[in-house]
Amino acid sequence: MLISVIVPVYKVEEYIYRCVDSILAQSFKDFELILVDDGSPDNCGKICDEYAQKDKRITVIHKENGGLSDARNTGIDWALKNSNSNWITFIDSDDWVHTDYLKNLYNAVKENNVDISVCGYVNTTGEDDLHTKNSEINTLLCTPEDFFINNNINAVVAWGKLYKKVYGMT
Repeated sequence: MLISVIVPVYKVEEYIYRCVDSILAQSFKDFELILVDDGSPDNCGKICDEYAQKDKRITVIHKENGGLSDARNTGIDWALKNSNSNWITFIDSDDWVHTDYLKNLYNAVKENNVDISVCGYVNTTGEDDLHTKNSEINTLLCTPEDFFINNNINAVVAWGKLYKKVYGMT
């Protein structure tokens, strides 16, 4: 698989189906989905296992609750040890993504020969079917200084980005 998609899962029973379904519906198919059940007290762990039974690209990791960062790190550790993917992205389990999310992020890194690509997002109540609508793709190639300082962008979230997977880091 080319891309490891890591989804930390905790107390999102009402959102998890829409999240996972949006990932499985990607136009870009060369990915694996790592669902990290962070000790969720609801039925999320069971739901994740049911998805894994239906799609061989899905791996479920069950762990004691350690928080969002710990769950993401667990997914990263698994991907570094068990996957031949070259890229990692994160999606929060209460979110869903456009059908071209992976394709657009991957095309951006390949076309520009960069190690990270970043996309925007839309706040929605969930009533609109935004993930299937086409939207204009604007590509901006810039230095980290331009990205963070000159454009006044707050990019402190892990999701919405595609990261080159670096081996040998501990």
